[in-house]
Amino acid sequence: MPYIAEKWRDILVFNGLDTHEKIWALKADWFEEPNYCRGGWSGVSRIELKLPLGGKVGVFLKRQEDHVTRSMSHPIKGIPTFFREFNVIQSFQDCNIPSLDLVFFNQWKEEGKKRACIMTEELAGFIPLSSDDYKIGGTLLPNEEQKVLLFTKIIELMHAMHRHNFQHGCLYPKHVFVKNLSTGGFDVRVIDLEKVKKVVFRERAVLRDLDTLLRRSNDWKDEDKLQFFKMYQKENELSQASEKLWEKLKNRKKQH
Repeated sequence: MPYIAEKWRDILVFNGLDTHEKIWALKADWFEEPNYCRGGWSGVSRIELKLPLGGKVGVFLKRQEDHVTRSMSHPIKGIPTFFREFNVIQSFQDCNIPSLDLVFFNQWKEEGKKRACIMTEELAGFIPLSSDDYKIGGTLLPNEEQKVLLFTKIIELMHAMHRHNFQHGCLYPKHVFVKNLSTGGFDVRVIDLEKVKKVVFRERAVLRDLDTLLRRSNDWKDEDKLQFFKMYQKENELSQASEKLWEKLKNRKKQH
């Protein structure tokens, strides 16, 4: 049985896209060129759904065939990568971790091929943290107050992930989406969830995700990165344990 989010059910029916057969057959331009690897392919399209009361809403539709990921529980045949993403999105929603709004998911086998599709709502008004607009001192981050507000929101999201022992594994600035709110604050979401996994030791997730984000935030000065780290650790002055972690992060940066 396909998964259809209740608030999207009538909209999908209205657009004639309430089954995987109809969705799979949909003609839509590629938003990103299909990725051919892992024994199959995976592609992304952006489409607009008409709303029953008028207007439209953008969604991203991802379709794949024989594109699998292998794990300890599925070491040989593997599972569709979108099934893993679907599970992560649901887990994030259960844990109140800001991410994507799920619309539809299904996986099936046809003509000997493993197929899957997943649909999520477009993050309208959001842009990636890697955008020039979010350079410190830039258009959307003009002063210290705004920088601290943004750092706080990103850290809240990371704390939520790590509190539940989730390791994103690929926390690049381009995967952190930010929306400037009219109130002066920020809404922050995390995307690209295919590599998210649960870890036994939370410290592993903390090290990996802090390392990836700080190392790839090329426009942040060293003092900005240290400030972010102190805020993450909730310390004005680093404790002995935090000093060791900070040194470990700096050494990892030198190795890359």
